[in-house]
Amino acid sequence: MINILQVGIGPLGKKTYQYITEKMSMRTVAALDINPALIGKDLGEIVNQIPSGIKVFDGISNVPDLDKVDVAVLTTSSSMKAIYPQVEQLLNYGLPVVSTCEELTYPWDADREIASALDKKAKEMNVAVVSTGVNPGFLMDTLPSLLTGVCKSVEHIEVKRIQDAQTRRVPFQKKIGAGLTIEEFEKNVENKTLRHVGLTESMQFIANAINWKLDQTEDVISPIVAEDNITTDAMSIAKGEAMGVRQIGKALVNGEEKIKLIFEAAVGTGVSYDEIKITGQPNIHSRIEGGVHGDIATCSILLNAIPNVLKASPGLKTMGDISLVSFTP
Repeated sequence: MINILQVGIGPLGKKTYQYITEKMSMRTVAALDINPALIGKDLGEIVNQIPSGIKVFDGISNVPDLDKVDVAVLTTSSSMKAIYPQVEQLLNYGLPVVSTCEELTYPWDADREIASALDKKAKEMNVAVVSTGVNPGFLMDTLPSLLTGVCKSVEHIEVKRIQDAQTRRVPFQKKIGAGLTIEEFEKNVENKTLRHVGLTESMQFIANAINWKLDQTEDVISPIVAEDNITTDAMSIAKGEAMGVRQIGKALVNGEEKIKLIFEAAVGTGVSYDEIKITGQPNIHSRIEGGVHGDIATCSILLNAIPNVLKASPGLKTMGDISLVSFTP
């Protein structure tokens, strides 16, 4: 049985807890959060009103029987700088860490100083740290990299992730700018509070996997504008307002575009799919109709990766560094 310390009991942490209760080989034994309304409460009652005997604490030093915890699952922030002290503290207690921090999925170019510090600390404590998710972590980086394994040559890689965000959790819908005026949308893009985090990390992951040295990357963000009024259980979007985000990442090698990632998420489009096109020998075209549900996939890959992380060599790792992740019953 793998004993888990959950760090972060937001929407993603709550869903992760539910998934853990369905796993025969895993269990949550304690949780951490900074929300005063949750401290001291029973995690099961918070999530589904079923008492579990699992308490939420405000600090790791308050967790009883910490020596029985096998791994920490961290679902708090997309920012490396934000989670750095959290991961460092977990490492100080000798805990391996599996995270959903998008910037940490391929951290070496984003912030080499933080990445090196975490790598050094993890090696000192003889544990591994891995960040993963559906995207980044799998669909737009690990999967296309894996598909190039049957290629004699690769000239170009294009990945599209197109989502009807109406089926996603409300915080995600707000994160992509749904319901904002175009002026509000552009202001949020300018101050970097509105963007899908991870396209740059995915491009760097792919380039590293197939040994392309990138000249530069770009990440262009624009609104998807509603052509009619849209009303959902969570929000109302007026015609002319943003219904979501379109984000295009490009990576160049010797001045030539080698990688193109297209991410679109909008409320009420009715269209979802994930598509990979590899130009090479042979050409490869893979398309998942209906797309992979982001919330389900993120929680699933987070938990399915745990056994691999526990077996991994010490240090800060990517999904390309650990053994192939598959379903864990």
